[in-house]
Amino acid sequence: MAAASRFVEALKKSVRARGLTYAGLARRLQLSEASVKRMFSRGTFTLARIEEVLDALDLDLYDVARMSRGGNGGPVQLTHEQELGLARDERLLAVFWLVLNGWRFDEIVATLATTRAELTLAFARLEKLGLIEWGPRERVRLRVPRDFAWRPGGPAKKAYARRAMAEFLAGRFDAPLELIRFEPRELSLESAAALKRKLERLLAEFTEMAEADSALPSGRRVAIGLLAACRPWEFSAVHALKRRKAS
Repeated sequence: MAAASRFVEALKKSVRARGLTYAGLARRLQLSEASVKRMFSRGTFTLARIEEVLDALDLDLYDVARMSRGGNGGPVQLTHEQELGLARDERLLAVFWLVLNGWRFDEIVATLATTRAELTLAFARLEKLGLIEWGPRERVRLRVPRDFAWRPGGPAKKAYARRAMAEFLAGRFDAPLELIRFEPRELSLESAAALKRKLERLLAEFTEMAEADSALPSGRRVAIGLLAACRPWEFSAVHALKRRKAS
């Protein structure tokens, strides 16, 4: 898909994420619904019109460019130094997680147990680590992609992975937004490879949805954990039975 097409698709996802129709966006832009539909279907945006659409969606060009970037080359990793800074300070990690999910400075101060002075210090440390850019009016931009990967065996995983997984799996998984299933089956190698590709696409879609929703107010979002996994595996009791039969 061409870069221009990806950009338009990112705008469309942002419109849907805000619960807007083309008619609703047209009212914000003071245009006819037909004009907005034509603009999105043909991709005929002037620079001035792009700025108006971004303003109507409370986005900036950087947000949409990040959403529309290609997925080639696999996920980017944080540097060892960046992870070490987060691993050494749990509170700094929490602030980074909020920023990563689109929380604004004033939202964090108004909603959570932190003072403006404490949050100012945390933002300054995140900027020093090269994780964010922090500008006038507390405007924050990420300097890392939202779908970055933690380093295998790195400082962050050593500090938090086991605890985070234990907390996640401790839930009852019986609430409306909760689901957990474990289904062991036997598949051909071809089907197993196809399943892996489908899970990879699901994870990519999950990230795209988070990108599209990131500019919504925090009150309209809920933190969601997604666990997706597959590997060659067999229950130990079955494996032991097979070994006894083979011997």
